[in-house]
Amino acid sequence: MQLQPFSAIYSPQLPELLGKLKCSIVISTYQAGKVIALSPNEEQNSMLILPRTFANPMGIAVDGNRMAISTKNEIITLANSVELAKYYPNKPDVYDNLWVPRATHFTGTVDMHDVAFGKDGIYAINTSFSCVCKVDSFYNFVPVWQPPFITQLASQDRCHLNGLVMKEGLPKYVTGLGQSDQADGWRDQITSGGFLMDIDSNEMIAEGLAMPHSPKLYQDKIYLLLSASGEFISIDPITKEKELIKKFDGFCRGLAIQNDFAFIGFSKLRKNSSTFGKLSFSEKANFSGIKVIHIPTGSEVAALEFQMSVDEIYEVNLLENSLRPNILNTINEIHKKSLSIPGQSFWAK
Repeated sequence: MQLQPFSAIYSPQLPELLGKLKCSIVISTYQAGKVIALSPNEEQNSMLILPRTFANPMGIAVDGNRMAISTKNEIITLANSVELAKYYPNKPDVYDNLWVPRATHFTGTVDMHDVAFGKDGIYAINTSFSCVCKVDSFYNFVPVWQPPFITQLASQDRCHLNGLVMKEGLPKYVTGLGQSDQADGWRDQITSGGFLMDIDSNEMIAEGLAMPHSPKLYQDKIYLLLSASGEFISIDPITKEKELIKKFDGFCRGLAIQNDFAFIGFSKLRKNSSTFGKLSFSEKANFSGIKVIHIPTGSEVAALEFQMSVDEIYEVNLLENSLRPNILNTINEIHKKSLSIPGQSFWAK
């Protein structure tokens, strides 16, 4: 049987779990150029896979009815509308949420990674310029912080900042792959030079990490993935104590947590990469998809594996109170007919 694009196999527990949690999964794959929504069907016995095209999507932030996606040259913000979903012209009364593009911020080619909504705007990790920045309607971006070992603001990807944790509406912690002040200097210590840092104090919470990605603050601990060692860990930011929750034979990147369940993304290794070939699990990392881990026990409770199209995943997030979401991009003309004003929504004829 010929496989269809974005086809996947999954454990029966996954749609059941999403039904109980009343949420859907959304992932980004820059390799395939898609943002993909994964949701249970109405009977919660199978999964629905909805891919949408974006240019090299990376970070996905969700805050209530707002979403932001960092792409190759832009950060696109979307708004969710239940009413627009109900009367969606192509499929009325099918979707319970409809995410519609509302603004595009032209950041330029700065390799934005994680993105987040803050109390005073949108923040993002500007990997090319080794800084945390804000989105601005006048400038391409406004730098707000950079590691103290970075001596110059330059488009040189000196330390490969990637992960961002917000606290009380402001940036609080970041992850990076190497403490370098030279152009692409992080590559010299790519598998062992990673760090977790406190933005307020400029203090290192952890060093010598194996390619840290996807930090999340949950119940006063920072949970993150060590991609080069295949480890899911937590770190107490006060005591700096580390705890190993689960070790995998795979490249893990992309993390979302809900009700003690961790949704973790996995990518296949690039076959032409000399770095990936040196990893301990290089011969075993042939899984691309999602695994769900129960944090208190470290047990795997569900999984989804892509059989086609998706080899690398960057972001994993959850859409709460949504079991059948739809996402529109700026490529399909139909998004221009979605009209919202305070208290009302319309579809233009």
